[in-house]
Amino acid sequence: MELSTISWLFAAAFGASALGGVLGMASGIFIVPILTLLFGVDIRVAIGASLVSVIACSCGSAAPFLKGRLTNIRLAVVLETATTLGALTGVFLVGIASTSFLYGLFAVILAISAQQMLARRHEVVDASPPNVKSWATVLRLHSSVPDRVLGEDVPYQVGRVPLGLALMYGAGLISALLGIGSGVLKIPAMDTALRLPIKVSSATSNFMIGVTASASAAAYFVRGDIDIDIAGPVALGSVIGALVGARALIGLPADKLRVFFVVVLALLAVQMLLSAFGIDIPEARHEACSRQL
Repeated sequence: MELSTISWLFAAAFGASALGGVLGMASGIFIVPILTLLFGVDIRVAIGASLVSVIACSCGSAAPFLKGRLTNIRLAVVLETATTLGALTGVFLVGIASTSFLYGLFAVILAISAQQMLARRHEVVDASPPNVKSWATVLRLHSSVPDRVLGEDVPYQVGRVPLGLALMYGAGLISALLGIGSGVLKIPAMDTALRLPIKVSSATSNFMIGVTASASAAAYFVRGDIDIDIAGPVALGSVIGALVGARALIGLPADKLRVFFVVVLALLAVQMLLSAFGIDIPEARHEACSRQL
């Protein structure tokens, strides 16, 4: 492979992972279309390289997020069970509902999520004592997040865990039915149902997508769909991009990060709506986050 091609692969992975790291989304939603449309890579090889980039992105940003105490690991483990169960259910339900209906449903969900996230632009700290009988209290999910402006830790409560689990189940279900990543649905679910600070939602989502992508990457490796010549520069660019994205997330104001994510949700909603009406979109985009929960 030519040095120029390796450099462009590195640059593409760097940009995609930096953006994915900030938003807490799987970078595959950006990397797969880039590899297939710009570099002419086979879709399976592109997805394999994308999975490697997601793992690298998650691992690369894990240290800054953990050091900054933004990731709620206990909550991530609890939510991951529901997402995985939803994905397994979706595998068995593939073919029952029409693809057009599912894309239309996804577009509506994204639009509603964007509206709810924008409506909650100013985060309010709940200073009331936690309910001792709530799921979050029993599972010890409440935590705190450092505030650079105040110079102190701001405690937050995890609310409505059953609703959050239900939404995570739905995210995994839709992910499996459409063959896309559910990271774009996890953050709105954590933001609106669990009432988490936006930075905690992004960091926790980033941790979760790395865990689930590992299993898929192993399957692609066994099938021989991971090309080292492509996955190597993509992984390296992803690690550095993830570190940049993590540092950007820690320093970004919560309000601006929320608006940024709302814009991405709106653009994805338009894309899904076009797919629902059968308007031609490159097939690679439909498989961008295949099996990346």
